[in-house]
Amino acid sequence: MIYTLTLNPAIDLFIDTPTLQAGTVNRTNRFDAQANGKGVNVSFILQKLGVTNTALGVGGGFTLDYIVSVLDEIGIPNHFYRVPGVTRINTFTHLDGTNEEFKLVNPGPYVPAATVDALMQQLSSLKPDDTLCISGSFSPGIPDDFLIRVSELSQAKGFQVVIDTAGSRVKTALPFHPRLIKPNDEEVKAWFNITDELSIRELGELAQRLVLLGAQNVLLSLGDKGAILANSQGTLYGNAPHIEVLNTAGAGDTMLGTFLAGWAQGLSDIDNLRRAIAAGSDTASQAGLTDFEGLDNLLAQIKIIALEENV
Repeated sequence: MIYTLTLNPAIDLFIDTPTLQAGTVNRTNRFDAQANGKGVNVSFILQKLGVTNTALGVGGGFTLDYIVSVLDEIGIPNHFYRVPGVTRINTFTHLDGTNEEFKLVNPGPYVPAATVDALMQQLSSLKPDDTLCISGSFSPGIPDDFLIRVSELSQAKGFQVVIDTAGSRVKTALPFHPRLIKPNDEEVKAWFNITDELSIRELGELAQRLVLLGAQNVLLSLGDKGAILANSQGTLYGNAPHIEVLNTAGAGDTMLGTFLAGWAQGLSDIDNLRRAIAAGSDTASQAGLTDFEGLDNLLAQIKIIALEENV
């Protein structure tokens, strides 16, 4: 079983408007409110691809009620620990006139230590054939050593861990050999104190350094340049297809969920990386997550090549 863990879920409000002017009423073309959070998105993608999963997390208030109701409606088993306060609402605004995108992301409610302990107790029931995918930011109150605690638990219980969260805390989990981490290029550069622009090959070398540090697989997101997959078998790079970007929220989650589904479905690394890039790109071209029905044109544009295997 794949379990997704969202430590800071959200309702994402997508707005499309001609312009955005200060000091006046801005009338929008449309809006859409979606149950969200990075782990929740991964659950949605897995379910779209027919891969059974369970969504776990923390949150509170009427906004969490809505997220849970959406998961229930489409048949994704879930369990969210309730905390005081209200799960956040984020706003993503696309300006038609300039094709700009503005992202307003709020903090989540505080998570008490007792709730963290209860969550850890639930995770202790995971079995060796389970995978736990930890995605997104941490709500206030989630301890900085949470990834270490979960990684230690995974080694004791035998389940696999996938990590997609920002910050240097990810590096602390590498000695525990997570099955996969999914940083982006800016995060990886920051981990190695690099400020210069890097080539695709140089980014591939950094991904392999993360493999040497303990990650079993590194899925490195490069935005409109595509993605890199590094593991002990080598380093693969796939370019991004040409699309008109509408909203990038959820694109990385789509890529990760699609890749995890590919593992469950037995795809090769090459085919899996190509489909994951195409799906992420399709999500970026629309207001919601991909429906996987129009990927043929995108897949045809993506070429997977092998980079140097060693640093």
